[in-house]
Amino acid sequence: MLRFWPIWVLLLGGLFLWGLQRPSPEALGSVRVGKPAPTFSLPVLAPYRERFGPELGVGETLEKPVFLNIWASWCIPCRTEAPLLESFYQRYQDRVLVLGVNVQDQEEAALRFIAQYGLTFPSVYDARGRIGIEYGYTGVPETFIISKERKVLARHIGELSESKLQEYLRQVWP
Repeated sequence: MLRFWPIWVLLLGGLFLWGLQRPSPEALGSVRVGKPAPTFSLPVLAPYRERFGPELGVGETLEKPVFLNIWASWCIPCRTEAPLLESFYQRYQDRVLVLGVNVQDQEEAALRFIAQYGLTFPSVYDARGRIGIEYGYTGVPETFIISKERKVLARHIGELSESKLQEYLRQVWP
């Protein structure tokens, strides 16, 4: 095994260089700021069906701006972000729609997460990874700020803060 170490070093070095040269998410056709947000409709998770119906998403026309938050129950930053998003939703639900998209998760785990944090903003379940394809998210959490005219105003990778949420709110409601 030791006599093959140069091969292993070359193989690992080659993989490292390949990783550095991979295209950015923007080059892969993911959502770009300033462009129209892709439309979609996904199944609404059980706690929200009575209020929001069986499916929800981003349509051709929007009643209000959308803060599209992609999350998963196993995501540590999502656990910190969830109470912040809930508080934001409670204050501004008349002005914006906070819409969660649960990805790379089991539906039962997502429902436990929702119950644990008392989330009242709606979430949909993306069992097939449709959002990954259409929006090209890079991981969780990730949030897309979408104007009433369906234009992507901002893309926030990682955990949100109160100051960032307020900044994005000013973008959709100057």
